[in-house]
Amino acid sequence: QVQLVESGGGLVQAGGSLRLSCAASGRTFSSYVMGWFRQAPGKERDFVAVITGSGGDTKYADSVKGRFTISRDNAKSTVYLQMNSLKPEDTAVYYCAADRDIPFIPYLPIRRNLYGYWGRGTQVTVSS
Repeated sequence: QVQLVESGGGLVQAGGSLRLSCAASGRTFSSYVMGWFRQAPGKERDFVAVITGSGGDTKYADSVKGRFTISRDNAKSTVYLQMNSLKPEDTAVYYCAADRDIPFIPYLPIRRNLYGYWGRGTQVTVSS
């Protein structure tokens, strides 16, 4: 069982930056792939970024590539999402999610139904 708690959301002006954190419970954090998703009002929950258990591989949605960076600290059981050059269209509730990693291959799931564990989300609002 993995419990996830997001933090770091808030209100920021366009062009600004925020860093989201997601703290996980449990002692096997490094065996989980960690993803970030976001959901704007009236829209589906969309993939943002994912990182393998070792942190060696990442994947991003085209809409955030070059602006967002996902990273993790396995000693702290925490995954981060550094968001730079924020735009009003980045406004959403951001969720972190976990799925069991698959050894020896770069497993980078982008479909939300592949993730078994979810946090409650943190609101990010970008003003124009």
